Amino acid sequence: MAAAARPDDSAPHIPVLLRPLLAAIAPVQGTWLDGTFGAGGYTRALLDAGADRVIAVDRDPLAFDMAADWVADYGDRLILRHGVFSKMDEYATDLDGVVLDLGVSSMQLDQAERGFSFMKEGPLDMRMSQEGPSAADLVNTAPEEDLASILFHYGEERASRRIARAITRARAEAPITTTLRLAEIIESCLPRAKPGQSHPATRSFQALRIAVNDEYGELFQGLMAAERALKPGGKLAVVTFHSIEDRMVKRFFQARSGQTGRANRYAPEAEEAKPQFTLPSRKAIGPDDRELAENPRARSAKLRVGIRTDAPSGPIDAKSISMPMLEGQRR
Repeated sequence: MAAAARPDDSAPHIPVLLRPLLAAIAPVQGTWLDGTFGAGGYTRALLDAGADRVIAVDRDPLAFDMAADWVADYGDRLILRHGVFSKMDEYATDLDGVVLDLGVSSMQLDQAERGFSFMKEGPLDMRMSQEGPSAADLVNTAPEEDLASILFHYGEERASRRIARAITRARAEAPITTTLRLAEIIESCLPRAKPGQSHPATRSFQALRIAVNDEYGELFQGLMAAERALKPGGKLAVVTFHSIEDRMVKRFFQARSGQTGRANRYAPEAEEAKPQFTLPSRKAIGPDDRELAENPRARSAKLRVGIRTDAPSGPIDAKSISMPMLEGQRR
């Protein structure tokens, strides 16, 4: 595959919630893992704030190619690792901190040839790793019922059945291979967006991207991997961009900090296991007015932070943290 073009340098990628994140995890020291390297904003900030070393992980090989101009400035303090953050405990343990900035990166959205954006003509790809089945494969081969389930459960799209029906009709005439054709099909099923509303294809493109990259499964496994990789006192900071991700992270921290409560208040009180995390705050941190003015992309971002205890790590049920699951995944 030919190397993708670099995004326009005149539009810098601003790390979302960077100031509150650095304040929440201060002091920054020891070894950190940035599980979503992207354009490198969090990694550089951690190193500049005092981290002795940062292990930067990304499934997209292009991310490291784009960082070639500056990574040498940090010498052996920066370790690049091509992989997925769900396996972070295979890359490192005894970590002082982990940072996860979820979702698609701005550099991926900016490159039409990656197929993430419904605003630019490009191949219907959406693969973060540039490997495996693409969004075009999914859109053109999945049964109508499966497409509707993906759109509803992963994108919270109310018109999921109508859109899935339109997709299957359109692909019967000709394969759907480009972003703009798919966006037009979706738009034809929905009312025209009013000023200030999101594009009609937003939820569907989000859902397909999540399905192609197994983002919810990756998040679920990644939270448990972070629990295993962190040392006592280590910090886990997670930035989310939509309600489903934030709900998963919130409920993970609730479950692992002993804040879920009893389902039945009349049941005998069981002996509680020691929690794996303590929470500096139960509330998520959002952008302030200054950040919203500097970076409109931050409007839906939320930051949650947990501090690892010395309690043993252990498994957790995906349902208990409200991970969306398709019909075939449920038991």
